[in-house]
Amino acid sequence: MAKMTPEPVQVIKQRRDVALRRLVASIPYVNFMGIYFERRGDELTAIMPFRDDLVGNPALPALHGGATAAFLEIASVIELTWSTLWNAIENDHMAPDDIEIGKTLLMPKTIDFTVDYLRSGLPRDGYARARINRAGRRYASVSVEAWQDNRSRLFATASGHFIVPQVVT
Repeated sequence: MAKMTPEPVQVIKQRRDVALRRLVASIPYVNFMGIYFERRGDELTAIMPFRDDLVGNPALPALHGGATAAFLEIASVIELTWSTLWNAIENDHMAPDDIEIGKTLLMPKTIDFTVDYLRSGLPRDGYARARINRAGRRYASVSVEAWQDNRSRLFATASGHFIVPQVVT
């Protein structure tokens, strides 16, 4: 019996990057906010480039609380969806071209989402990383941290509960 040769690492990386780009591009609000994601292994970092229209208080200036909350919730939703999608691609061999939100992949639904504003968001790029605390078949708990220049100086954190996304076969 012949052994199957493993796929080259670059092919695997390319498949994952295409899947992530398709996922992010399929959500209009993510594109409206200008948020994009960088992937290192299975870890995602959300990046919200600074724009003047994200400022809520021009006297300080500080990022609008709604923009901060949206950034954190988007990071959480994409992390949760990406973990489901990652498993489907790696285990079921779903092709990135098969990803279609609402048809092959159902997005998570927010049950609740609580934001802690730790300090004013400055007029700079923001970064966030979400972590899935618990994920069952129907329910998931996610926490997320956001920072700007220094990861140890968070400007906001959040925790949320979601109905787990499903892959439709």
